Amino acid sequence: MRWAKTVTVVGAHAEGEVGRVVVGGVLDVPGATMLEKMRYLNERDDSIRRFTLFEPRGSAQMTVNLLLPATRQDADAGFIPMQPDSCHTMSGSNAMCVATVLLETGILSMVEPETTVRLDTPAGLVTALARCRDGRCESVTLDMVPSFVEHLEHPVEVEGIGDITVDVAYGGVYLAFVDAASVGVSVRPLHAREMVEIAGRIKRAVSEQISVAHPEIPSSNCIEYVLFTEREALGEREYRNGNVIHPGRIDRSPCGTGTCARLAILHARGELQVGQKAIFRSTIDSRFDGEVLSETAIGGRAGIVPRISGRAWIYGLYQLGVDPSDPYPLGYTLADTWGPEPIP
Repeated sequence: MRWAKTVTVVGAHAEGEVGRVVVGGVLDVPGATMLEKMRYLNERDDSIRRFTLFEPRGSAQMTVNLLLPATRQDADAGFIPMQPDSCHTMSGSNAMCVATVLLETGILSMVEPETTVRLDTPAGLVTALARCRDGRCESVTLDMVPSFVEHLEHPVEVEGIGDITVDVAYGGVYLAFVDAASVGVSVRPLHAREMVEIAGRIKRAVSEQISVAHPEIPSSNCIEYVLFTEREALGEREYRNGNVIHPGRIDRSPCGTGTCARLAILHARGELQVGQKAIFRSTIDSRFDGEVLSETAIGGRAGIVPRISGRAWIYGLYQLGVDPSDPYPLGYTLADTWGPEPIP
């Protein structure tokens, strides 16, 4: 065996959503802040994203998190979520994976019964409180970046569907929220393929018809995901999230950023007050707990500080490499798995 490049990756998932973590083989990325580093990866050199995510070393059904030294003094470590289309500013499920990997592999010292890990992300500082016992993280609670509502019941004309309304909110990224029943689906495994197909049409429509403007992070000014919503029972604070991720798959978890943004929507509608908690379930019935921690302002806009909790597990340890004669050093994608749209 002769490898020209070696990258060490820890396999982890948070409530079913795969979030691998690069723990070796990449020293750092140019940039003074985590946001600048993300821009460098997206605009200058995305070879590490392609190397770890594209076939044959990766697949469309995962995120790979690039673990980096923190760029701010109040953080313990930094990370950037890398997905098939690009690197993103934030992911709640992946923050749970990163915190779990940092502690269970000994990169950071674990203190029982609770360890605080401060994560530097392109979206801002995220504080993780890991509940630990017998050398394992039993759960991770995240105090996330501020979330806010951009649009409520915004009309959209969708090809093949007609007129619908969507809510648009920010929870680390922008998402468009669609009532699942309004487009004839339910957030269940049986409708996973149908949700993906409908979400593609809605995503194209909202990208053309709705504008967003983050008051502090202009590079976040696009709607990245479409999330289908359900309420489990009238009068109960239990909900269901079906988030569709490029190139066309369902988030296996309830989606961390989506849960945060949905907390902001529920608060704006008066359905959830400060201090109140709610349960959010995924298509495969995994669970995040959410809470409106406090009210805040973001660039003059009313918003909330959300808190979410979930569990993550380590399932493997990998060394990814490339032989100098390999004709696919950065991998490849095919439409059978990666969808018909070109991958950047």
